[in-house]
Amino acid sequence: MTEQQLLVAARGGDPDAFAKLIDSYRRELHAHCYRMLGSAADAEDALQDALLGAWRGLPRFEGRSSLRSWLYTIATNACLRAIERRPRRVLPIDYGPPSDPHNPTGEPLLESVWVQPLPDTMLADAATPDARYEQREAVELAFIAALQHLPARQRAVLILRDVLGFSARETAEALDATPVSIDSALQRAHRSVDARLPERSQQATLRSLDDDDLKQVVEGFVSAWERADVEAMVSMLVDDAVLTMPPEPTWFAGREAIGTFLAAFPFASDAPRIRMLPTRANGQLAFGHYSWRDQRNGFIPHAIAVVSLRGSEIAELTIFKYAEAFEGFELPERIPA
Repeated sequence: MTEQQLLVAARGGDPDAFAKLIDSYRRELHAHCYRMLGSAADAEDALQDALLGAWRGLPRFEGRSSLRSWLYTIATNACLRAIERRPRRVLPIDYGPPSDPHNPTGEPLLESVWVQPLPDTMLADAATPDARYEQREAVELAFIAALQHLPARQRAVLILRDVLGFSARETAEALDATPVSIDSALQRAHRSVDARLPERSQQATLRSLDDDDLKQVVEGFVSAWERADVEAMVSMLVDDAVLTMPPEPTWFAGREAIGTFLAAFPFASDAPRIRMLPTRANGQLAFGHYSWRDQRNGFIPHAIAVVSLRGSEIAELTIFKYAEAFEGFELPERIPA
């Protein structure tokens, strides 16, 4: 059936036709909600709320806009309602000053405080020629974290205009505003986000590296962690590298501080053994981090490490230290002993 035929059937009350109708939009709508909320789990909740609203409102859909625009309008407003109910998400670098690497890490805070990773398997290409950002740039951790600092409506405006390529008129209709107010909000959002983004996106950095360079980074990272080799790990860092570990508020700034922390804690001789499996998250290099449990269970999920590069060196290492971060990644539940 064509989309129009499915639409007619769905408006007639056929739930199966509705499911097929929205199926091709589900992944891109989830990514949209993730950009708005900074969490894959929150994005799924908002998407379910949006789809329920779409199902109930379908008889009133008159086709004056495209189905895609209509769905994005509903999803955006579902996200705006969700933002009203909870605090914004951040990374530890936005939460407080860097920590002393000689001290134990701080107590984990509620996970709802933190930006969360998004598996690349959940990404969808929803860009148009009018979009300012390419799709993978628009889920990079730095971009997602920068978005969370914007007021909710500015966040929605920037995403609709610059990520999805909506016109000022379409965005105004989605947010019940005027095109003039949309343009003004977009200018303010640009100033805030641009001040927080690095000079070069991870997509541009990754494209600048050949396969051998990337292979060397990946293999070097895995080898350093699995051998607990502080010197090898530190040699991969830029001088002003940053290490963060949500849900712990603790973070470290600078190659020396990171090396001191690694030697004292995760790479210490009595620390659990580690295995690492390469993956991708937020359009970036990432690794599934497994920690030794026992002979029967082998290595179990411990963290997802997302790497931001500057050239072929590591500028930021964000280690999401909770097993639930593995959800959505195509990684094994454990690694045998």
